[in-house]
Amino acid sequence: MSGRGEQKLFEFICDLHLHTCLSPCGSLGASPRGQMLAAAARGIDMVAICDHNTADNVDACRRAAVDTGMVVLAGMEVCSAEEVHSLAIMPDVEAALSLQEVIWANLPGHNDPDVFGMQVVADHEDNVLGFCDRLLIGATQLGLPAVAREVRDRGGLLIAAHVDREGYGVIAQLGFVPRDTYDALEVSARGDVGMYRDEAERLGVPLLRNSDAHDPDDVGRVTTRIRMAHRTFDELKMALRGEAGREVIQD
Repeated sequence: MSGRGEQKLFEFICDLHLHTCLSPCGSLGASPRGQMLAAAARGIDMVAICDHNTADNVDACRRAAVDTGMVVLAGMEVCSAEEVHSLAIMPDVEAALSLQEVIWANLPGHNDPDVFGMQVVADHEDNVLGFCDRLLIGATQLGLPAVAREVRDRGGLLIAAHVDREGYGVIAQLGFVPRDTYDALEVSARGDVGMYRDEAERLGVPLLRNSDAHDPDDVGRVTTRIRMAHRTFDELKMALRGEAGREVIQD
């Protein structure tokens, strides 16, 4: 809690990396409604929907969460030309869809559901609206610096996804984490947070833990506690920067 005359701060449980059935590796049970009900049941206060190279199920997730009191942020897990996965957390759905236009303009190939799985666009009541035929599992032709620029131009935040993994993590792909690129580093559910504290300190960014859930059973298996005044994008931005008492609580 903050001092007299300042805003009161609270600790919120956050899972900022959830997928839905639109991601090619997501289960069919990971519908917008299914994922949101699972998150609410586990006491999560704020989530971010980060499907692979798309934001088309974000609005459905937000509508599915209306009665839960949970806050849903718009995001996307972008695969850059270097095959580095990064989480783009955007100020609103419009900004996320604007980013999607740029990603899709540079995303070659078409999905083969028999190989990569179905990519289901659904509404908040689990009705199937259609199927995305783009190769969402693929890599955009934009390099990481260009991805970071597109995200920042739209007021978004960029988080290095699962830096501990050999597949698609920035350290595994590049051998290092470039400066002035990320607002935070994410360690996966099975990763050792302690191994990356020095790197995060070098970069001046916090460490996050998110579930990267592709199925309702995995939602909230790891979470991050964040101290903020409210559950909003702007408060999250302040917390990642350690401003005005907002902060990521490093357990």
